[in-house]
Amino acid sequence: MYTLFFAPGTCSLASHIALEESGLPFTAQRVDFAKNEQRSPAFLQLNPKGRVPALRTPDGILTETLAILAFIAQTAPERQLAPLDPPFAFAQMQAFNTFLAATVHVAHAHGRRGSRWADAPASLADMKAKVPHTMGENFALIEHGMLQGPWVLGERYSVADPYLFTMAGWLESDGVEIARFPKVHDHFRRMHERPAVQRALATEQASATAALMPKTMNTV
Repeated sequence: MYTLFFAPGTCSLASHIALEESGLPFTAQRVDFAKNEQRSPAFLQLNPKGRVPALRTPDGILTETLAILAFIAQTAPERQLAPLDPPFAFAQMQAFNTFLAATVHVAHAHGRRGSRWADAPASLADMKAKVPHTMGENFALIEHGMLQGPWVLGERYSVADPYLFTMAGWLESDGVEIARFPKVHDHFRRMHERPAVQRALATEQASATAALMPKTMNTV
């Protein structure tokens, strides 16, 4: 049994969807950012970085989306969630996912977590103002040079797809119209149709709703 520690609205959604696709037995445990649970001693024992996702496995704790997605694909090879052979195809998938992790996610974070890089109010405001431009540039590159279509790797679905879906879901809040990118937009729509995506989204929505309920109603 695996346990995914997630928070709604974060990159942990990609791992959540991948687990739903994998058929692996798992439970999903919400980390309530509103209550700062990611900084609690109990969670920091699991992940000293104080971030999600974190995946508890029989062999220990895994962190970082790139590692978790690859692990899920390799642990459930029968689901063919990654091109494990030849090595070049797997590396292509990892190159795409690395771009999402190292470039797209960082551009998005400049609008919400600017304090990781600067303190001056003017610096924070400047980073936030730049987000629509940088996210737009990143998705233009994905649209015209990286997304093969209909899935990231062409006809073959992989764990790169839930990762792209997660990032594309942030575009509206970053001031970018997803309709500017027809291939990305079509991919986003296709992902919404997948049962695994619907299950993951339903679980995360239910967890967020439950967290807002009065304690007297949320005791089961």
